[in-house]
Amino acid sequence: MKDDSTVNERIAQQVRLLRSERGLSLDALSTQCGVSRSMLSLIERGETSPTAVVLDKLAAGLGVPLASLFDDPARKDEPVSRHADQVTWQDPHSGYLRRNISPEGFQSPTRIVDVTFPARTRVTYEAGPRTPAVLQQIWILEGRMEIVYGSESWLLEAGDCLAIPLDAPNSFHNPGDVPARYAVVLTTLARS
Repeated sequence: MKDDSTVNERIAQQVRLLRSERGLSLDALSTQCGVSRSMLSLIERGETSPTAVVLDKLAAGLGVPLASLFDDPARKDEPVSRHADQVTWQDPHSGYLRRNISPEGFQSPTRIVDVTFPARTRVTYEAGPRTPAVLQQIWILEGRMEIVYGSESWLLEAGDCLAIPLDAPNSFHNPGDVPARYAVVLTTLARS
């Protein structure tokens, strides 16, 4: 597991790079993603560990999957992701732990993320329509999770899988007394 400062620097580099590639100023990105200019500046300098909710807003505003914010921009595209090299990040707000499984930078519309979610914890995302569209499948490996998507809600047990688009507010809640573990498979649809 890489230390927090290394992961924060990766996030900083990726956000700067993606913002630059899109020709966006800090003010324009702030308006586009709903994250304050001062928070964006702290993130781009690697001086803060943004929460999952903030990273989700940034990813939506930049038109990329959240998992790509952890990629090392200097890393050569490789088709293999070695366990020792997989980036692990912990949300400073909820304590949930995510590990990017997919090879970094490899050009694929699909990303796989392994999540360990603490007991009695909730994270709510304010997602709206994304361009390009992103679909996610959540496969519960251990424990159980309550997933709310828009006005619908599901209680998922180990072995269950839920497929939903990332185009409406959603939340993840572990109602149990033990951590839950699940895989998220994200697919970015081609722009039409």
